[in-house]
Amino acid sequence: MTTTVDHNQTVEEQAIAAKKAAKSLSILKTADKNGALTIIANELENNIAYILQANEKDLENGKQRGFEQAFMDRLALDDNRIKAFAEGLRVVADLPDPIGEVLSNWTLENGLKVETVRVPLGVIGMIYEARPNVTVDATGLALKSGNAIILKGGSSAIHSNLAIVEIMHKALGKTEIPKEAVQFIASTNREATKQLFTMKEHIDVLIPRGGGSLIQTVVENATVPVLETGVGNCHLYIDKEADLNMGLDIMVNAKTDRPAVCNAAETLIIHQDFLNQYHSELAQTLSDNRIVVHGDEYACNLLPDCIPATEKDWAEEYLRLEIAVKTVKNLQEAIDHIDQYGTKHSEAIITENQETAKKFMQLTDAAALYHNASTRFTDGGALGFGAEIGISTQKLHARGPMGLPALTTVKYMMSGNGQIR
Repeated sequence: MTTTVDHNQTVEEQAIAAKKAAKSLSILKTADKNGALTIIANELENNIAYILQANEKDLENGKQRGFEQAFMDRLALDDNRIKAFAEGLRVVADLPDPIGEVLSNWTLENGLKVETVRVPLGVIGMIYEARPNVTVDATGLALKSGNAIILKGGSSAIHSNLAIVEIMHKALGKTEIPKEAVQFIASTNREATKQLFTMKEHIDVLIPRGGGSLIQTVVENATVPVLETGVGNCHLYIDKEADLNMGLDIMVNAKTDRPAVCNAAETLIIHQDFLNQYHSELAQTLSDNRIVVHGDEYACNLLPDCIPATEKDWAEEYLRLEIAVKTVKNLQEAIDHIDQYGTKHSEAIITENQETAKKFMQLTDAAALYHNASTRFTDGGALGFGAEIGISTQKLHARGPMGLPALTTVKYMMSGNGQIR
């Protein structure tokens, strides 16, 4: 294949083209959008070998640059991962179209009819790092919700992203959606990224997805409105009334299923009574799963090979098989610890006491809260969104995994028969 991405096109030219495409995309029929997503999914699956060939170049560059294993895991693609994000597009296609949904309606005393209706945001700027799947997930959600998208992936995944966008552009050529609705900034120059920050006349919202430094840079420097996604210093609190097997099983899943993702547990908060009774079982489970423990003094007295935790450990997003262990005497101490060090992403409690669980869920400030379940479910696909464009840890205007509704706004539409004021 020959890439269709124009390396010489300026960022502003791409933004102007995206804004023009967004106009036509906003009025497309649902069937046309769904058909386009299905065609893109099929093309991606038909070109798995081509994508993997490009991904191998990124992986080799990553090895030469000494990337950490967690970063390499986010960067790596295989047959199953490509099939999974292609299938995610089909799931998005099957979801209800939010555009045109009437959220509320009423009639004034003078007969003026009022409706609030969902409409697209317009043009979404997506800035992200190592995960090539974001290129597909973000595009699918943007197109289904009637938005154009400008993609700015990190240099570490440049070959993978170029291949994926090339295939998506080829697929869009067979649809009613103009390929200009999907823009990819091929430049690896940081100035190209910074240019996105201030293009309010062309871009309606920026969504940064990646490490803390990337997100902070966008939030602090952008004049375009930002939908902030957050890093995941997620906590799992095992209460004194927790079921042993459930607590250990959830901990293992939350920590080891995919340690490099943002919804993995990074801190285990544990009630002293539970630790006193079951420290041998906990120690064995941690050892069996090769989890390195950084614990407070109380935990280190009971858990072998425990590394004394520093202040840094309580705020650390390890993204690997390491966990901080904090012991507490009661629920309030657990909540206080989360308030101090949490990132408002995902928090979980394991307990058989319903009142304790209810209090935890009410008082803990986070986008996603779990009772007797793993934090790994904070994911658009897992929650039935098909995909997600990111996990918002802020409170306006979207929070948690952001699917189709999060990429819309509203219009007030009034209909009358000559009313004047």
